[in-house]
Amino acid sequence: MMNSSGSLINHHSFILTGIPGMPDKNPGMAFPLGFLYTLDVDQNLHEPMYYFLSMLALTDVGLSMSTLPSMLSIFWFNAPEIPFDACITQMFFIHSFGVVESGVLVSMTFDRFVAIQDPLHYASILTHGIIGRIGIAVVIRAVCVVFPVPFLIKWLPFCHSNVLSHSYCLHQDAIRLACASTRVNSLYGLLVVIFTLGFDAIIILFSYVLILKTVLGIASRVERLKALNTCLSHICAVLLFYVPLIGVTMIHRFGKHLSPVVHTLMANTYLLLPPVLNPVVYSVKTRQIRRRIIHVFQRRKNRV
Repeated sequence: MMNSSGSLINHHSFILTGIPGMPDKNPGMAFPLGFLYTLDVDQNLHEPMYYFLSMLALTDVGLSMSTLPSMLSIFWFNAPEIPFDACITQMFFIHSFGVVESGVLVSMTFDRFVAIQDPLHYASILTHGIIGRIGIAVVIRAVCVVFPVPFLIKWLPFCHSNVLSHSYCLHQDAIRLACASTRVNSLYGLLVVIFTLGFDAIIILFSYVLILKTVLGIASRVERLKALNTCLSHICAVLLFYVPLIGVTMIHRFGKHLSPVVHTLMANTYLLLPPVLNPVVYSVKTRQIRRRIIHVFQRRKNRV
């Protein structure tokens, strides 16, 4: 885009997009969206055996809170504009929490593998110190691989349209608006996906092959089903994370001709589905969490 003197204009802000086809100002959408974000708030998993679940819950809350300000500003205040630096900051946190969640899911796979492979030494292998170091390593990895992204975006000139496809900022969405070569950004983004999310998916798949091999070696059919049942919640969490992720990646790569509604739906599903459904999955499938929830509701009822 050029001004009247013929020089290039570099945008200082982006325009976020809500749900195509809906009114520009839709306060009613703020309530269900806000409710989705509050579903994860009361995740008090303090017992040592639930440390990984606590990590997953905190990651889901962080991912949700990263998108909450911009999404609610669109549907509640009809304020789709976001400053350039704020967009980059949001982009950093969204992608960081995404990599953290993938790392936590890998850690939970290791937890399930140890619990089934060597149940007698489970507590001595996964001590509080080991779990803490795993959590720190997961966070450090995410920060290190996403840290260059804001600087790569900063170096790009944006002189075309400044309207993004979603109600929050993503790296792959922003670089398509640049008016210079984005080869470095695209290559780095691809390498990050391959060596973090892709590598994590391979580890999870290989771990479950070993888990299945161990389970099939158990003589009792009841014990086999019991062992597999302990993995069901984690398998659901993995699918809730990776299936929408693959869908968003495929649409950004091959679905440019699709309706904007499809892009918005898949992008929102990718970020909203895991935080909303993970607590439900683990609450339904984990007896101790169900008991804790029932206890909390009973205590509140007694107070009333």
